[in-house]
Amino acid sequence: MKLHGIRVPHKKNTAEVTPVRIDLPPEVCIPMSMHIGKPAKAIVKKGDDVTVGQLIGEADGFVSSNIHSSVSGKVKAVEERIASNGSKVMNIVITPDGKQTVCPDVAAPVITDFPSFTDAVRKSGVVGLGGAGFPSFVKLSVKDLSKVEAVVINAAECEPYITSDTRTMLDKGEYVFRGIEALKKYMKVKRFIIGIESNKPKSATFMKELAAKTEGVEVKVLPSIYPQGGEKVLVFNTLGRIIPKGGLPLDVGAIVINVTTLSFIAEYLETGMPLVEKCITVDGSAVREPKNVIAPIGTPIEYLLEAAGGCKSEPAKVLYGGPMMGIAVPSLSEPVLKNTNAIIAMDEKEATLPKTTPCIACGACTEHCPFRLDPRAIAKAYKLDDGEALEKLCVDLCMECGCCSFVCPANRPLVQTNKLAKVRLRNYLAKKKAEAEKEGKAGGK
Repeated sequence: MKLHGIRVPHKKNTAEVTPVRIDLPPEVCIPMSMHIGKPAKAIVKKGDDVTVGQLIGEADGFVSSNIHSSVSGKVKAVEERIASNGSKVMNIVITPDGKQTVCPDVAAPVITDFPSFTDAVRKSGVVGLGGAGFPSFVKLSVKDLSKVEAVVINAAECEPYITSDTRTMLDKGEYVFRGIEALKKYMKVKRFIIGIESNKPKSATFMKELAAKTEGVEVKVLPSIYPQGGEKVLVFNTLGRIIPKGGLPLDVGAIVINVTTLSFIAEYLETGMPLVEKCITVDGSAVREPKNVIAPIGTPIEYLLEAAGGCKSEPAKVLYGGPMMGIAVPSLSEPVLKNTNAIIAMDEKEATLPKTTPCIACGACTEHCPFRLDPRAIAKAYKLDDGEALEKLCVDLCMECGCCSFVCPANRPLVQTNKLAKVRLRNYLAKKKAEAEKEGKAGGK
């Protein structure tokens, strides 16, 4: 089986730019939902003094994540705000005092076995830093460790512009391998594969140098074909295994972890400082001086753009993440999140969508889809509100990578339609389940 994809412009303009730490903003706004799962519960109130690394949001369930203060200062407000995705989220607004006093509770965790290791990862507040935002300790909390045959380290960084993972490999490569050693020790994994695209030769060379000194680590340099960093795509291209529909990498003996996530875990085990800051690529056609910056979580986007020399033209669209799967932000006051790896500011020319024309049935969307889905048929079924057809067309497999829209000569919004079709399918399946349960109860009388 051959997985398909597309060749996108790399635009890795900041690959050689060492990250610089920006000045503290006048205030930070830290949302209680920066992860997949249930929002954290705020445990501080207006007027409280806080310090760097202090727990301010407590995980409120298994699939949730701790949240810590990225600055020292005073809590200005604990209030509900509208997030960039339109949902209402509780936020903790903090006015920094400029001292960056570290919380006295910050200390390297004591780890003796696998449970204490996963507990440390839980307390660190780390989530998938490649953009997914899934709580890392949940992924690592494997009930049967014998099922883990290999750990695939995602260093593909396949989106255009983004180079924050590249800088992790070049600047903190040793921590990546300390993370590998931790997984070896506490999870008893013997095989590690670092999957990295060929457009990062320096990173690949450095990873190979370190791998040569570490038993059980292999570096696979993969073709620069988007979406190489997609979990299912990466597992297939590194291990040759196909994750079943509705399945997880563990179903084929693998765990996938982002390279920056792994590096952070190693740092946390050494220092005890939880996730309070991020390395972020700031780039795009509207940015005057593209660069990588290190900023406290909660920093407004406008201060990142300011640190990159400001905008040389009025940004028409600003994204969290890259241009393929990034999320447009409604305001430059939106904060840096745990899983923010890039801020891309586009000028009017780059942001303007081309005119849509009728489908010419060329089949390019299906040909380039990583999972060979049929976006044309999905769009038709969506328009007809045909849930049964959407189920047969496996629209729920769509990873929303945008390959279909990218290659469509008619410039049709295929990925957006797929997203809407997935919601329609979920509603259809829920209705179908409810009807089946109703019939079951009626039959049981």
